[in-house]
Amino acid sequence: MSSRPRTRLLLIRHGESQVTVKQIIGGDLSCTGLSHLGRRQAQALSERWARGYEPNVDALWASTLPRAVETAELLSPALGGLLVQTHVDLVERRPGEADGVGYEEFGSLFEWTGDFHPHIPLAPGGESLATFSYRTGRALYELIEGNPGTTMMVVCHGGVIDVAMRLFMGLGMSRQFVLWTLNTSITEFVATDDPGVWQLARYNDAAHLAGLSARTEPADRSDHEDRAGVD
Repeated sequence: MSSRPRTRLLLIRHGESQVTVKQIIGGDLSCTGLSHLGRRQAQALSERWARGYEPNVDALWASTLPRAVETAELLSPALGGLLVQTHVDLVERRPGEADGVGYEEFGSLFEWTGDFHPHIPLAPGGESLATFSYRTGRALYELIEGNPGTTMMVVCHGGVIDVAMRLFMGLGMSRQFVLWTLNTSITEFVATDDPGVWQLARYNDAAHLAGLSARTEPADRSDHEDRAGVD
């Protein structure tokens, strides 16, 4: 067994977002950051790290979407004030014309093909599953290859974590399985001595969320929208 430091990748899904509360598809145009609950979730994870039982983090990365950046900024103090570095290719699947469209409205505007047609865009101007997978997979490998032997925290999105699971576990893009990655949960991959072989140390670790609501409930959404000035 090698005595060299192992590359460790800590993937954190962002806290609950305002676009989720509003039930709209959140891309670059519509994402406005975290909900009140989302900030509490991020703070709970920050407090967990501050207790000193989690790995020391050498670098903190985030996608450029506000919900990921805000989550990372809330975590930074517990990580020794690490600078939040952003990577545009770590964003969620780009929705194109579906950006800001309501979940219920989507089906009446666009034809949903699921993921059975990996080369068809989510909506005009958006990304296909194949393009999204290639883009995020390449971004993750850029981080890994450029920072060997370090522990990196990457605050990103459920779709990015899905790609990482397929990539590091050799499952392939078309293999059908369902993941439900919780907000601010921890997914951890550790490099092994075998080149290109990774150990999944944990998936969806959200123990720090004990005692918090699972989501913003409908009644709370109205209050949230009143505070946010949403019609």
